[in-house]
Amino acid sequence: MKKGSDLLVAALENEGVDRIFGVPGEENLDVVESLRKSSIQLVLTRHEQAAAFMAATHGRLTGKPGVCIATLGPGALNFSTGAAYAHLGAMPMILITGQKAIMTAKQARFQIVDVVASMKPLTKMTRQIVSAASIPSMVRDAFRVAMEERPGPVHLELPEDIAGEEIEDVPVIPVHPLERPVAQVTALDRAADMILSAKRPLVMIGAAGNRPRLVEALSAFVRRTRLPFFNTQMGKGAVTGGSNLYMGTAALSERDYVHEAVDRADLIISIGHDTIEKPPFLMKSQGGPKVIHIGYQSASVEQVYHPDAEVIGDIGATVTALAERLGGKLDPDVAMLDLRQTILTRINDRAEEDRFPPTPQRIVHDVRAVMPEDGIVCLDNGMYKIWFARNYRTHVANTLLLDNALATMGAGLPSAMMAAMLYPERRVMAVCGDGGFMMNSQEMETAIRLGLNLIVVILNDNAYGMIRWKQAVDKFPDFGLTFGNPDFVRYAEAYGAKGSRVTKVEELLPTLEAAFAGGGVHLVDVPIDYSENTRVLVEELRNRSPDVELA
Repeated sequence: MKKGSDLLVAALENEGVDRIFGVPGEENLDVVESLRKSSIQLVLTRHEQAAAFMAATHGRLTGKPGVCIATLGPGALNFSTGAAYAHLGAMPMILITGQKAIMTAKQARFQIVDVVASMKPLTKMTRQIVSAASIPSMVRDAFRVAMEERPGPVHLELPEDIAGEEIEDVPVIPVHPLERPVAQVTALDRAADMILSAKRPLVMIGAAGNRPRLVEALSAFVRRTRLPFFNTQMGKGAVTGGSNLYMGTAALSERDYVHEAVDRADLIISIGHDTIEKPPFLMKSQGGPKVIHIGYQSASVEQVYHPDAEVIGDIGATVTALAERLGGKLDPDVAMLDLRQTILTRINDRAEEDRFPPTPQRIVHDVRAVMPEDGIVCLDNGMYKIWFARNYRTHVANTLLLDNALATMGAGLPSAMMAAMLYPERRVMAVCGDGGFMMNSQEMETAIRLGLNLIVVILNDNAYGMIRWKQAVDKFPDFGLTFGNPDFVRYAEAYGAKGSRVTKVEELLPTLEAAFAGGGVHLVDVPIDYSENTRVLVEELRNRSPDVELA
């Protein structure tokens, strides 16, 4: 006889799961025992939130759901931020939580929270398993839903009596390829005609264009059509190679450098834009460029995004079909390519400035210098994200992971840990502000225990810098956003990691290089002062548009 937990683990193995992240509790003990006898590695984390971030990043990098596990009540609720992170960021993930027995109530309402109801707005689907016999079909359905466009998290609650229920073996359900609808020929023809009729077309790649399976199709589309392109923050890195058609990244909604190209364009071919991101440009009802929306799903019509035409279907198949219609028929806009050089020159300004603490541009410059083309940089959330989005050039897809959807702090370190586990042969770096790092810094122990090779760069300004900047921009007094920090070098050493502190700007690059050469987990404490740099940024933006929204 098998138990419900055995059926669960067998169903997960059937889906190709090789790791589960989390903090099990009393209600998960049958599952833990089934995992012990399985091929699946249980990766114990120090907080459920970090486990969810790791599972979501697995989904983001591979296209296949990562899996995490927690107990009932407080453990399950600690998944909430990670679920929202995956839901807004379209990352496939399976969350499994325990629950008290549903056939008896020996502990009354102790620790019982309606987790299924709490997960409903944060997931694509949430279900309680009420019969062991239903486990194989429910797991197969959960993976199907998590991976279908738009991908996201699915939650399953497994009560302890269902997990421990003995039952005759129930076979797993075979996995079949996930097929995606293809766009209509009439929509493809209409889009091709609009592009051929445009004088200054410009491609924009958004979050939904940055799926692992789309890399080759999008890269080929850019090569064949020779259309200049830019990307949103979460679309960054969707196209391989240092293309001379790349115009930049929209780090802000308007009046950023790349918006000079948007202003020049008469047609935007928007590939995979997802309105969970801040708008990369603000559409106008009159006088602005026409917009073609290419996506798996119809566009969410917003005040700032309301396309003139749509091509709905598998993005890879769509751009391939468009390239067939457009290849060899378009000539690059010389003025747009000249503008590209101007934009990139402005972006690189101050990249080698030798002031200390270093400018964000200098930090990006030195990080780029030590990272090979396939190296992966995982950002937490903070002021520095603007400069990494703008300045960090990607040559291989999915090598700069940033979150512009939930934009939560605390995800940088767990995200980098997942990347290091998936790609142990590649250089991986987490870049965190001091505030974001401390929200999940306990996972340093997990990284050490797992034997990961990983650099954690902490940009240290003793403040919640992004909000402090916004406070200054809005002319509020400087109040309530500064704090003290531990000695980060000694903090790293207390976990068994290595630690270094940069004390002058010329130390940054060699310190990073030495950290990678030394292997293991290495924390690098880098002081940063945003004040001068952000003052210049604000002045630039105000000069270009006095009414610009900086949030």
